[in-house]
Amino acid sequence: MKSSSNSSGGNTLNLSDVGAGAEVRVSRLECAPTTCQRLREMGFCENALITKIRGGADLVCWVCGTRVALSARLAKQILVEHVDGRS
Repeated sequence: MKSSSNSSGGNTLNLSDVGAGAEVRVSRLECAPTTCQRLREMGFCENALITKIRGGADLVCWVCGTRVALSARLAKQILVEHVDGRS
């Protein structure tokens, strides 16, 4: 799993690297402005809590009370950190 330190001292990794069942918080989005806007409209805002339900080529996440499917390519552009502080 690729992780890096962010300015708040926590470790970030992309959503596709998170294991199924993990609860994470969105740290930042690293994509084109229009893609970032669409992700935010879907609930993937900075500081949003997400539970990854399933991984693979298409990921399924629980966000804002809704199940949302994403491509692994798109999930790699969503940087997250574990809620419980695990790295």
